[in-house]
Amino acid sequence: MRRWIGFEHGVNLGGWLSQCDYSKERLEHFIVEEDIKRISDWPVDHVRLPIDYNVLQDQDGTFIESGFEYVRKAIHWCRKYGLNIILDLHKTAGYSFDQGEKEAGFFDNSKYQEMFYSLWEEMAKRYAKYGDHVAFELLNEVTDKNTMDRWNQISQECIRRIRRIAPTTKILIGGYWNNCVLAVRSLAAPADENIVYNFHCYEPLIFTHQGGYWVDGMPEDFRMALHKTVDEIKKLTKKYLPNNEIMLEPVKQEECLFGSSFFEQFFADALAVAEERNVPLYCGEYGVINLASAEDTLQWYQAISEVFDRYHIGRAAWSYKEMDFGIVDAHMEDVREKVIACL
Repeated sequence: MRRWIGFEHGVNLGGWLSQCDYSKERLEHFIVEEDIKRISDWPVDHVRLPIDYNVLQDQDGTFIESGFEYVRKAIHWCRKYGLNIILDLHKTAGYSFDQGEKEAGFFDNSKYQEMFYSLWEEMAKRYAKYGDHVAFELLNEVTDKNTMDRWNQISQECIRRIRRIAPTTKILIGGYWNNCVLAVRSLAAPADENIVYNFHCYEPLIFTHQGGYWVDGMPEDFRMALHKTVDEIKKLTKKYLPNNEIMLEPVKQEECLFGSSFFEQFFADALAVAEERNVPLYCGEYGVINLASAEDTLQWYQAISEVFDRYHIGRAAWSYKEMDFGIVDAHMEDVREKVIACL
């Protein structure tokens, strides 16, 4: 499996140009140059920048110059402090991973798809000039497995259009079930040598999202320690998050305590696919909710990072600040430096 040099250790800038109220106060001040300078002192080589289409594009497809200026500024700061950057389209016209956004119809609507293509063509025109410092992530977290064939068709057309402008920029593609690692095998064959297969990992979800108010079936007062066997984790998942049981099927050593072997088994098929297709593998999001204990959070980071390092899987932790997962937030005070060392 090929390594993706320059994008092996990173962190997300979630909540700046995405998943926010889009107020001027938020866009101007949530992330500033000093944050990028701070991140550059960590053992990381890049950031991932989630961007919602409506920061860059009106409902009629007209581009919003002020939105593109925020992206340009982010790239400038990253270059100044020696970091690379992934531009992640976190929401597009007609689609968001978050059903509360009330975006729908993208996979069957040619107008929405054309807005998607047009936006990426504009992004390529503006940002491909930065060469290997910038990568493009086409769309965050496709959810419905039934849309996978259409997503493969749409993503391949988008790549074709981008390539007329940016022939060598790295392009990331993820699959169904919110960029699930189990969906990597369903991704279209890489269109060229500059494609990267992307997945997200929040497993076991019952732990990383404990008490998460947005998770279907999750009691807001639910808490759990990580010192459990795989069998115990599966039983808790079956009780509270039965729709998530399928995610744990690749992990077979039920009698073993949670540790790096959990992720070794969980990533095995995706690693095999990446090897077969000679494509880099990248984890664009991973992390633990701020309701888990700091000690358990550190243990989880250490376990997953051991496997990332073993197989040279690039990654970006979710997230730098706030968003219920913030690394610089107060709840991480006692373990922050050790977690940062794992990134």
